Amino acid sequence: MPDNAAARKLTWLEPGEPFPPVRMAWGNGSPAPGLLAAGLELNADLLETAYASGIFPWFSTGQPVLWWSPDPRMVLAPQNFSLHRSLRQSLRRWLAQPGVELVFDRDFAQVMARCAAQPREGQNGTWIVPSIVQAYTGLHQRGLAHSAELWQDGQLLAGLYFVAMGHALFGESMFTSVRDGSKLALCLLVSVARHHGVPWIDCQQNTRHLASLGASEIPRQQFLTQLGHSVQRPAIDWRNETLYWQALMANTP
Repeated sequence: MPDNAAARKLTWLEPGEPFPPVRMAWGNGSPAPGLLAAGLELNADLLETAYASGIFPWFSTGQPVLWWSPDPRMVLAPQNFSLHRSLRQSLRRWLAQPGVELVFDRDFAQVMARCAAQPREGQNGTWIVPSIVQAYTGLHQRGLAHSAELWQDGQLLAGLYFVAMGHALFGESMFTSVRDGSKLALCLLVSVARHHGVPWIDCQQNTRHLASLGASEIPRQQFLTQLGHSVQRPAIDWRNETLYWQALMANTP
């Protein structure tokens, strides 16, 4: 039976207007499953409210700001992260090289810029448009958006950026200029998430790549319930975190 959400009129957000309840997002029988609302405004205040409510922006140049809350939700439980044999070997090789560092927040701006410029199969252009960069930079200045980075000899080789509110983590985008580079940045993030008992890293939408790393879908309501608990946990001091190497290698499926 077609989802009734397919027939709903999409909510248009005027400046200062609250988000509609996420149950109003279009369902699987609609042209755009998970689409909740559209508008023209995008800033750090809106992002902070959206993420705390299980909502995120995703749109392209020429479109209004589109807000999403899909059901089901794709998440990566840190304990389920698949550190495959080849990735283990790659991680060992990289960390054995001189000048290699895995760090957080050394150059958030460059990570965002490189993510925007990263070619992606099947995509023409990027959703990381200037308004996205400006809004997430505002979140970074508030200590709510961060980057995990792979450096060697003073050069940024790979990275990813994410939103962190308490113990709620939301992965956004990644780039690499070397083999397995973005996966190594993800290893860094996963190891810290495990160390602090973070239940999930939100991946938003289902992709084959994410599934290969151990991510899976859960009902949106389950995600929202856990989100409500996670955002209340103390914030992680990302600048002072490091790769928990031994724990990552010992406890990964």
